[in-house]
Amino acid sequence: MSLTLSMDFQYATTIEKLWSALTDSAKLGKWVANIHTGEAMENNFKPEVGHQFQFRTQPSEYWDGIIDGEVLTVDAYDKLSYTWNSGGMKHTVTWTLQDAGNGKVNLHLEQAGITNEQALHGAKYGWSKWCGELEKLVA
Repeated sequence: MSLTLSMDFQYATTIEKLWSALTDSAKLGKWVANIHTGEAMENNFKPEVGHQFQFRTQPSEYWDGIIDGEVLTVDAYDKLSYTWNSGGMKHTVTWTLQDAGNGKVNLHLEQAGITNEQALHGAKYGWSKWCGELEKLVA
């Protein structure tokens, strides 16, 4: 069974500013944080197709604190996708940006390859929290 998480977020910002927050390693570190501690995750992300990267945080009794990924698609200001490997599960995360007019940008998230309902709910919780932090960053 393969499930896909699909979420939309609207931000009062520019596409350029939102794209930068999705692709700049230092900015990613400000909104992609450990869900339990709030501590920013170190990362070596680069928006280059084929680039392999990691997000790292304090491990816990349930998780090693590492997310491995590989950049699959970079279509500046429009679409970004990468693999998201964590806890023995491999997903594909795709972001699509669209100008919604009136100074707003729609950010669509799809996370494909989720194997069970518990992981789907966990992903939804995590992205909701992170995208709330993203909103603060791009405001």
